Amino acid sequence: MPKKEIIIKDTHRGLWYEDGVLTRTVEAGRYELPEQPWFGRRPQVEVALVDVRERELTIKGQEILTSDKVAIRVSIIVQFRVTDPRAAMHEVEKYEDRLYSDVQLAARRSLASMTLEEILTNRNRLSEDILSDVKEIAGRYGVAIVRADVKDLVFPGNLQEIMNKVLAAERMSQAQLVEARTKAQTQQIEAQAKAEMKRIDAEAQAVAQRLQAQADAESLRIKGETEIAAFRQSEQAAAAFAANPALLRLRELEALKDLAKASNARIYIGFDKYGLPRADGE
Repeated sequence: MPKKEIIIKDTHRGLWYEDGVLTRTVEAGRYELPEQPWFGRRPQVEVALVDVRERELTIKGQEILTSDKVAIRVSIIVQFRVTDPRAAMHEVEKYEDRLYSDVQLAARRSLASMTLEEILTNRNRLSEDILSDVKEIAGRYGVAIVRADVKDLVFPGNLQEIMNKVLAAERMSQAQLVEARTKAQTQQIEAQAKAEMKRIDAEAQAVAQRLQAQADAESLRIKGETEIAAFRQSEQAAAAFAANPALLRLRELEALKDLAKASNARIYIGFDKYGLPRADGE
């Protein structure tokens, strides 16, 4: 006759009972159950499985009055897991039902102490209140709360309509604010672009003026050097003529020759008291 055995998955833990008495908590694995002998008696073994995975519990449609007397219906989602299988099965009759009641009462206490505006603007407070209120109590029956959050909020009809209008107004104001910011940013960018263009234009004009000044100075320098060179050539020619009067006379004859080629040219020659022509024309 094959032996009886039980397999416990890694997602569960087993409570080992012998004749109804809990003797141990067993981990995941394969276990053989003792058989009853032909003669005499052995303890009767039973193994109860406890799920230790993280699970969710939803507290639905709780109608609660806020501190400013507004009736709202709230649904809360709680994530939890069993950390002590023995306590979960022995300390309370059904740990899920007990957790439901504890979270429900904690949520009521928290929401009843908050105004409607606080509930809308600070939902994290509800989670914090539930965790601080229920964490220790749930730990006594082997359950750890991972998180608790508001899943849904339902308001009275007239209040819902008012809130929709408020939300629409908020969206409109946000859109207008974004549009105003965009316009201001565009104007700022345009002003910066104009200022940059002016700066670049001023720099270009300054560079052009500097280049023009440099060109004018260079032109004056070249002109001065040319005039100095011409003056020096004149000095050299004058010195040469002074040293060689015949060269000066030759230059005069060449000038007369050039004048003679012109039909309308006229030459005036002056004479001194001796009847000799004067070089200065007097």
